[in-house]
Amino acid sequence: MAIPSYATRGERIWHWVFCALCALIFLFLIGPILVIIPLSFNAEPYFTFSEKMLSLDPEGYSLRWYQEFFTSDEWMRSIKNSIFVAVCATVLATVLGTLAALGLSSRFMPFRNTIMAILISPMIVPLIISAAAMFFFFSKLGLTQTYLGVILAHTALGIPFVVITVTATLSGFDHSLTRAAHSLGASPSRTFFRIILPLVTPGVVSGALFAFITSFDEVVVVLFIAGPAQTTIPIQMWSGIREEISPTILAVATLLVLVSILLLTTLELIRRRNERLRGLTPS
Repeated sequence: MAIPSYATRGERIWHWVFCALCALIFLFLIGPILVIIPLSFNAEPYFTFSEKMLSLDPEGYSLRWYQEFFTSDEWMRSIKNSIFVAVCATVLATVLGTLAALGLSSRFMPFRNTIMAILISPMIVPLIISAAAMFFFFSKLGLTQTYLGVILAHTALGIPFVVITVTATLSGFDHSLTRAAHSLGASPSRTFFRIILPLVTPGVVSGALFAFITSFDEVVVVLFIAGPAQTTIPIQMWSGIREEISPTILAVATLLVLVSILLLTTLELIRRRNERLRGLTPS
């Protein structure tokens, strides 16, 4: 960020102080990640840097923990469970959240603010309270310790992200397009798939990615609802820290960081594409 030539001495000092504060905050947030990544290559079964690592000795580094992750039946089962639950919950949350956002975008929808508050309440209510409530509710329906129960719980947690992103996309939607389609004889389903869906796709995809990340990284609700057969990666990591401290957890954490970076990069590309499309749209 360049400093204007007409800035005073005090403004220049504040500029550099502000940049230093931002750098310190960035290091505070990114510091744990910078520590985890190199430790995942530690040849020793410890959570500390060995002398060989500090001296950059090649013998101090190893891929043994990544090999243990990919060859372990428990870790492979947990990653399969995480992917299965996250994909199913993302599909349900995307469909239901998109339909809810479309309904809330109508000016004829009664009690829109109340319904919106209820839909996004899983983001506001403390997660431990939501998990306990889901446990007591699902236990009466016989859905605890089942894949269906975990999927439905993660769907409820992912819907608010889809509703918010799609609603934000629909804020600039021109409803005269749908009225024109109806006047030309298009059915509601044809209008949705040919006109509405292409325009709200960036919001739908962004909400789906947020729902996927939420489900893939969730641990509290799974502790309440899931059984041994539904163990996910976060639960496996949590159990590993409690029962057996192994650097394999660091290798898994590094892989999850890479996955998060890829998803965030995808979101950024979608955002830029949406901005370009808006810039090309005639006013």
